[in-house]
Parts: sequence; C-alpha cells; structure tokens
Amino acid sequence: MNYFKSFSEDILYSKITNFEEKALELFRFQSQNNKIYQTYLAARRINPETVESIDRIPFLPIRFFKDHQVVTGEIADYERYYSSSGTTGMITSKHYIWSEAFYLAHALSQFEREYGKITDFHVLALLPAYMERPGSSLVSMAQFFIQKSGSPHSGTYLYNHGELIEKLHDLKSSAKKVLLLGVTFALLDLAEGGMEFPEMGNLIVMETGGMKGRRKEMIREEVHDILKEAFHQDAIHSEYGMTELMSQAYSKGEGKYTLPSTMHVLIRDVNDPFSQSQRSQGGINIIDLANFHSCAFIETQDLGRYDTEGNLEILGRFDNSEVRGCNLMVN
Repeated sequence: MNYFKSFSEDILYSKITNFEEKALELFRFQSQNNKIYQTYLAARRINPETVESIDRIPFLPIRFFKDHQVVTGEIADYERYYSSSGTTGMITSKHYIWSEAFYLAHALSQFEREYGKITDFHVLALLPAYMERPGSSLVSMAQFFIQKSGSPHSGTYLYNHGELIEKLHDLKSSAKKVLLLGVTFALLDLAEGGMEFPEMGNLIVMETGGMKGRRKEMIREEVHDILKEAFHQDAIHSEYGMTELMSQAYSKGEGKYTLPSTMHVLIRDVNDPFSQSQRSQGGINIIDLANFHSCAFIETQDLGRYDTEGNLEILGRFDNSEVRGCNLMVN
C-alpha cells in the first residue's frame, strides 16, 4: 500500500523523469507481487531478473482481465472494479481499482495537459450504452469532468437529442469552450437525426468507444467527415482508452494520438505476439505506469502504427476480436 501511495504521488505530481527506469522498477515489483502476472511469466519460463529493457518486458494478454482478478497485492486492498462494455451474454473485463480518487485525478490531469483547465469548459456527455450499465470508467470520468467544470450547463445525455441540441444553441456564444464527449455511434445518430446544429467556434466534438455493435463499422475518415459536416467543425477529436487502463490518449484530428507521459506503446508482430514488429504496423502493446495496482504491461487486441512524426494511429482490431470499449474504427 505504501508503494501504491508513493507511485501514485509520483504520477500526479509529475515526478517521473525516466520512463524506462520507472517501467522496469514497476515490472520487477509486479512480477513479484501480482500472482496472475507471476504465473504468466513462469508459464513462459521468463526470469524477471534477465529483463533489462522495456522492449524485453512480457505483456499480459488483455483477456486475462475477463477470467482473473488481475491485482498487485491482495484483493482486499481494492475499493471497487470497473467493468468493460459488451453485448448480451458476453464475459466482460473487470479492472480492480485501488483508488478511484487517483484514477479521476489522473484522468483530469491528462485532459488538462492537452486542453487546458476544465473550468474553461461546459462539458456535455452523450454516452448511451455506457450510462445504461454500472461500472463504466468512462462514465465516472465524464461525471467527474462535469462536476469539476463548475458549469450549471454541464450534464449527461442519453437519447434526448432535442435537449442536447437546444443546449448547444444556448452555448454557441459562450465565452467558455464546449466539450461534447460522445460514444461514436451516438454522435452519428445525433448527426443524422435531421436536426439543425448551430455553427460554433467554441465547440470540441470528441468521439470515443466505437460502434458497440449498434451500427456497421466504418472507416475513421468516413465517420469524421459525417461529424464534421453535421457539427460545422474542421476537425473531430478522439479519446483512446479502455477499462483495463488508467491512462487515456487524445487525438485532436486525423486519428493521430499524443500519448501521455505515463503511457508507452510498442508495436508487436501480428503473427508472433512475443516479437516486436519489423514493419510499420502491428498489434499494440501498452505500458501504462498508472496501472501500478494491477498490471502495467498489456497486450491489447488493437492494431496500430506510428507515423513519421511519432504520433500513434489506431488502425482497428484483430479479426474476430470482441466488441470493446475502445475505438473500433479501421483506417
């Protein structure tokens, strides 16, 4: 517990100056104190003492969060868990949280580093599917942003599109910026509902969460073109996150994500999950230092690549992957 408190303070107060050094420290700690990760390493016959660089760290397949309590230490030390979204009958992931207060403070800190103070925003959240089930980390984050914005205009919406559009009209001349955070399928439903949207120079439209099985999959450019035209915007922003991560990445357009200081992505070979890709694209392995309480080294089912400027692009998902709470669109 003292280790968790110290590590969380290092993250919140930006004391981490050497990512690789901190990642290796956390790897050694979790290899000794996380029973699931420890068992996984043993099954692969990996001696943690031989791992001397982050590109040699083994990544735990994300499916382990569905069938096991992936925790560092004892489950009794955990406040609650977040659960992933899924279709009826699907086994969902559970991410056990040592401190929800840390998660929310960290999420807000990441957002403010990219966009400025939350008090400069009215926050409107359009999150059907997420708000209709318990345990969504995205809903917790959105509600925290709404609270911290201090705006009486901030709030959540389900299917009451008329009220949401009326609110946008009310705020089009506000001195504050307006953040419309919406699950992708819901923003498309809103955009194609035949209602009139105000032209707003102070609006940021941010999509997240993909289609959730509610609509056919579409390439990112097609989705963003529809949203840009409907909302009279030059760019559509995106948030990349998932239940199993404590950190989020943001894109301010064109699907190119800036990673937070707590996150590092390595691209693995699509045919050999234990090897780094020798090509420009492949499977996404994520190191999230904010996962100090669970497992910081996760092999996802997302596909991605780095562009020439070092920005991460999310390309979609492996074939036959289950519907999840991250972006499902394919370039």
